[in-house]
Order: sequence, then C-alpha cells, then structure tokens
Amino acid sequence: MGSFSPIHLLVLAVVAILLLGGGRFSSLMGDVAKGVKNFKKGMAEQDEDDKPAKRIESQKQAEPAFDRDGNATRDTLRDDR
Repeated sequence: MGSFSPIHLLVLAVVAILLLGGGRFSSLMGDVAKGVKNFKKGMAEQDEDDKPAKRIESQKQAEPAFDRDGNATRDTLRDDR
C-alpha cells in the first residue's frame, strides 16, 4: 500500500465530517490554524532574539603575487628552501 489517491482522501474527509459534524469539524480546523499561526509567531520571535554577533573587522585584502600574464607583482618573493 503506497499512498492514498485523491478519491480515498475525499471519502475519508466526507466520513470525518459525517462523524464529527460540520460545526465540530470547522472548529477543529480553526484550532489547527491558530496553532500554526502561534507556531510561526513563536519562530519569528525566536529569530529576533538570535541576533548575530558583531562582525570582526576584516584585515587588508591580500595582494596577488602574480598578474594575469604570470609576471611577479611584488619586488621580492620568499624562497622557503
């Protein structure tokens, strides 16, 4: 048994409405909607509380050792031998 087809879901919804009654079913769905709304509100408040730390000032950008043609751009190159 994989998943339910749309027909199965429709029949299940009709049976649920008949068993629970229209008013009871709509109030149940209203409660679910309120719960989702409160959950989203709580998540938004949590995001506001989690403010990012101050940025560390970046250091001076490194200069390339060679240009696009392969020529050295610095006067002296280190030789680590």
